[in-house]
Amino acid sequence: MTGMSQYTPYIPKSVLVITAHPDDIEFTCAGTVARWVRQGTRAGYVICTSGEVGIADLSLTKQQAAEIREAEARNAAAIAGVQDVAFLREPDGLLTATLELRKKLVREIRRFKPEVVMCGDPTVVWSGESYINHPDHRAAALAAVDAAFPAAGQPHLFEELRQEGLEAHKPRKVFIYGRGQSDTYIDITETIETKIQALRAHKSQMGDWDPAERIKAWAAERAAGKEMLYAETFQVVTLESDETWKKLQPEE
Repeated sequence: MTGMSQYTPYIPKSVLVITAHPDDIEFTCAGTVARWVRQGTRAGYVICTSGEVGIADLSLTKQQAAEIREAEARNAAAIAGVQDVAFLREPDGLLTATLELRKKLVREIRRFKPEVVMCGDPTVVWSGESYINHPDHRAAALAAVDAAFPAAGQPHLFEELRQEGLEAHKPRKVFIYGRGQSDTYIDITETIETKIQALRAHKSQMGDWDPAERIKAWAAERAAGKEMLYAETFQVVTLESDETWKKLQPEE
């Protein structure tokens, strides 16, 4: 693992965000994604479940709830400038980091070929004094980490994916959100309103609550003491050095 300067203006060519539920990205890292997209980054989302148990309305079937939440997720992604959104449709509330889920994520990583994989922290259980990290969050994060390294980059693992035209791909870095100890701060001052607007797209989850004040307070807290108003924070793991990564890239 190599640390990045907290003010390094790193802009990857591509990022694939892997989460458990349709609104996880907007709560955690949409400001960074929107900033990078504005700067030319190709971005994609992989959402492990459709969040179908997240609408507590018994007049709706789980399938109807899933359709609502998937539509909201696509709308939120579009606000951030992201068009590539994949749903794995694993069971919401029952997600586990199985080998089958790892394979599905390896498939998405090899398909998208991201420079950066972004995901949660599988080790976080307790989050503050009033929240326990959702087990789906932990499962998605663990499966994402295991898929990003080493699985996606090992050509003899999940060899059947090669028959789909999906060759091994090792990401350059993994950006982990939701850690207490972060080493990288991304200035989202210019995209904080985009993050809030994207979160508002999840109407089934927001109800009458406007997230603007809370989101700005969280982002300001993360930026405290830094040369920025609002920030998102990450632990960054570098799997390929800058020098090695450049050698691996095809000549333009």
